[in-house]
Amino acid sequence: MDYKAKYEQWCQDPIFDKETKAELSAIAGDEKDIVDRLYKDLAFGTGGLRGVIGAGTNRMNVYTVTKATQGLANYIKKQGGEDKGVAIAFDSRHMSVEFSEKAALCLNANGIKTYRFETLRPTPELSFALRQLHCIAGIVVTASHNPPEYNGYKVYWEDGAQITAPKDKEIIAEVNAVTDFASIKMMDRAEAEEKGLFHVIGKEIDDRYMEELKKLVLSPDVIKEMADSLKIVYTPLHGTGNLPVWRVLKELGFTQVVPEQELPDGDFPTVSYPNPEDPKAFALALELAKKTDADLVLATDPDADRLGIYAKDSKTGNYMPFTGNMSGLLIAEYELSTRKETGRLPKDGALVTTIVSSNMAEAIGKEYGIDVIEVLTGFKYIGEQIKFFEQDHSHTFLFGYEESYGCLVGTHARDKDAVVAVMALCEAAAYYKKQGLTLWDQMLKIYEKYGYYKETLVSVTMKGVDGAEKIQSILKQMRENPLKQIGDYKVLAVRDYDADTRLDMETGKVTATGLPKSNVLYYELEHGAWCCVRPSGTEPKVKFYMGVKEEGLTQA
Repeated sequence: MDYKAKYEQWCQDPIFDKETKAELSAIAGDEKDIVDRLYKDLAFGTGGLRGVIGAGTNRMNVYTVTKATQGLANYIKKQGGEDKGVAIAFDSRHMSVEFSEKAALCLNANGIKTYRFETLRPTPELSFALRQLHCIAGIVVTASHNPPEYNGYKVYWEDGAQITAPKDKEIIAEVNAVTDFASIKMMDRAEAEEKGLFHVIGKEIDDRYMEELKKLVLSPDVIKEMADSLKIVYTPLHGTGNLPVWRVLKELGFTQVVPEQELPDGDFPTVSYPNPEDPKAFALALELAKKTDADLVLATDPDADRLGIYAKDSKTGNYMPFTGNMSGLLIAEYELSTRKETGRLPKDGALVTTIVSSNMAEAIGKEYGIDVIEVLTGFKYIGEQIKFFEQDHSHTFLFGYEESYGCLVGTHARDKDAVVAVMALCEAAAYYKKQGLTLWDQMLKIYEKYGYYKETLVSVTMKGVDGAEKIQSILKQMRENPLKQIGDYKVLAVRDYDADTRLDMETGKVTATGLPKSNVLYYELEHGAWCCVRPSGTEPKVKFYMGVKEEGLTQA
C-alpha cells in the first residue's frame, strides 16, 4: 500500500479515532508532511521504537505503540511467558502515560500480566524491577534525551538488559508480522484489573532499589565526614531523576543539594534539548552553582540513565565540563583504586566498555590487573556481558561505561543508571575533597597518570527519506573506497563490523572482529588515535567518533 492509500485509510477507517482523523485531515494538500508521516512504518529496531509523536504509520501514536506491543505479546506467548508478566515504566514526556497504559492493556488482552509503575520512574529502575518481579520482559516508554516532540518505546528481556541477538531479530519479526491494526487486541482497564492482569507497582520497588544502591557505597565513613561540606547543584532537566536522586543523596547524608529544573514537564521549557551532553542544558544550573559556590553541578536526562557533570577547577574557580568518557573514567578510577586499597578488588574483575569509548579504559584495566572487554555501541551489550559472566563464571562485573554519558556500578540493573552514577560521583567528590581536590583536579591527576586521552563526536543530521538514503550511501562509499589517511594520521587497520573483518593495511591480513554484525566502520590510526563511523540507531544522524593520545592536554 503506498502512502496515499495509507493516508486515505487513516482518514476513513473506523478503527482510527476522531482526533487522529482530524490531525490528518488538517494536513490535506501538504504532500511533504503526508509523505513523511506515511511513506513507511516507524521501524521497530533492535532498541524498539523512537519517533516524533503524531498521526501516521511513521509516527509515535497509540496505534504504532500497540502494534509493537501485539508483536511482543505474540512472541511472549510463543515463549510461554504469559504468567511471568511484563514490567512497564514511563517518563515525563507527552503521551508517555497513555502509551504505557495502552501497552499494558494490549498485553492484558493477550492474557499477559503487567506490572506498571504508578507514576514516572527512571529507566534503570525498570531494569531493576523486572528482575525483582521475575518478569519475562519489560517496557519503558521514553525518548531518552531527544527533543520534546519525540517519544519512544524500549523492550527489555528477563535478564534486565535491552533485547539482544537472537531475541531482538525474533521480536522484530513478530512486530513486522502485525500488518493489520484491526488484529491488535485491547481490553479496558477495569476488566484487566478484575481479571488480575493489570497490577500497579511503586513504593515497594523504590525501597528495594534504594537499598541495593546504598550497598554499593565503598567509603561510608568519608561520606559521613565530608557530606555536609560538599555543595551540589542538581537538575533532572524536568525528567524522572528528581525523586530517586534526591532520596539516595539525602539518605546517604548529602545535605547541601540545591535543585534546578526539578518539576517534570514534557515541554522541557527551560532547555531546547534535554540532553546532559549539551552545554546549553546546564545554563541555569551553572548560574545557580556560581551563586551558591557549589563544588559540582549534575544533570540527568529525562529517563535518568545518563549523567552530565561540571566540576570546579580549584586553580581558576571556573566550572569545567566533563565528557561522558571523562566522568565514566573518573568513577572507574575511584571504584577500582578504593577496592584495591581496601582489599575488595577481585582477581577476575572486569571493566566493560564500548568500541567508541576512550582507550584510556585499557590503561586503567592494566593498572588494576583486570580485564577490559569491548562491546558494540549500546549499553544493552554491556548489560548482556553481565548475563554471560553469570552463566560462565568467567568474570566479576565491576563497572561498565560508554562515551554517551552512561555508566553502571554494580549489577542491580542491566542498563546505564544515572542514579547510581550520581551516588558514586558524589562519594568520589567527598573522598577527593578530603584530600583537598575537586573532581576536576582529580581528572587532571588521572590524565597525568595514564596519558592525555581526548575524544570527541561529530554528528551529521540527515532527516527524511533522502537523509536515510544519504547515510547508507556514505557508509557504502567508505567501504568501497577504504581510507588510507584521516587528517594527519595514517590508517593502520580497518574494522568492518558488518562484514566481521579487520584488515591490516600494511600486511593485507584479514581477521575477524569477534563481535556481532553491525553497520560500523572503525579506523585504527597511528600514535594510538582512532576514528569510528556509524549511523545512529535512534536518530536520523551519521556519527563520527574519534580519539587521540598526546603528551599534554593542550596538544590532545
